[in-house]
Amino acid sequence: MANHLTDQLKEKFDKIGQDLDTHLEGLLYSKPINYWDYIQTDALLDLQTQRSTLPDEMVFIMYHQINELLFKMILWEIEQVAKNKQLTADFFSSKLMRISRYFDMLTSSFNIMREGMEVEQYNKFRNTLTPASGFQSAQYRKIEFSSTELINLIDNRFRETIDRNTSFDHAFEHLYWQAAGKDYKTGKKSYLLTVFEERYKDEFIRFAKFYNTNNLWTKFKQLPEDVKEDKMLIDAMRHYDHTVNIKWVMAHYNTANHYLNIGGKTAEATGGSEWVKYMHPKYQRRIFFPDLWTKQELADWGKNV
Repeated sequence: MANHLTDQLKEKFDKIGQDLDTHLEGLLYSKPINYWDYIQTDALLDLQTQRSTLPDEMVFIMYHQINELLFKMILWEIEQVAKNKQLTADFFSSKLMRISRYFDMLTSSFNIMREGMEVEQYNKFRNTLTPASGFQSAQYRKIEFSSTELINLIDNRFRETIDRNTSFDHAFEHLYWQAAGKDYKTGKKSYLLTVFEERYKDEFIRFAKFYNTNNLWTKFKQLPEDVKEDKMLIDAMRHYDHTVNIKWVMAHYNTANHYLNIGGKTAEATGGSEWVKYMHPKYQRRIFFPDLWTKQELADWGKNV
């Protein structure tokens, strides 16, 4: 057994032009791994910096950091589908269900925010966050780019004017979330949107170009007909679409409404966005996989929640 392992190791390192004995000698002096070093616990727990003295701000910070870690897990799963050259229904379905479980967790976790922070504290420390906003989560935008074709992310008012021949720059200017910080009559953008684009626009366009033909919806449509008819795969696609664009969005919307709709008066989001029309699915009708829903389901999208 030992000789067999040594032969395998030698073959592995020969392929990359490395000397096996050198690597084995290095093992003599290496330290055993432990949990806290492997997980980088100390670094992870040192990433929370409050801007106020209010204790519930710590809940807010850690909650959003956990979200970003889950977003990274989702992108990791999507990338495996995007780069798989021999997709099967089982592989595709298993990855979609992983992603949906992450979003199920994100959806249910909004109760941590809704029930875990005092409204009075939140409405005090939120002023120290201005003009930052959860709108500026680049990873969430990437999840959208990698899940569906760009046309399905275009503001519903402009979809008929944009097609596959439209430049990425032009399409970018008409993405649905631009409505959160752009006056389409004047072209003027809010500070929230301006700084977000300065930081991420070039990166987004590079990312969107790759996923233009490698997003989950396009990968599905490229499958053989018999695979596209697989019930388990279709159910997984529909579950993911509904979970992200209805359940998760509405959980977010209802939490925002809990904190920002006080006494019948709706407060402005920290970044200045018109969060009600930007977030609610019945306005922007974000649907990743439109052909997998009936005409009636599409007509009712976001209305009965």
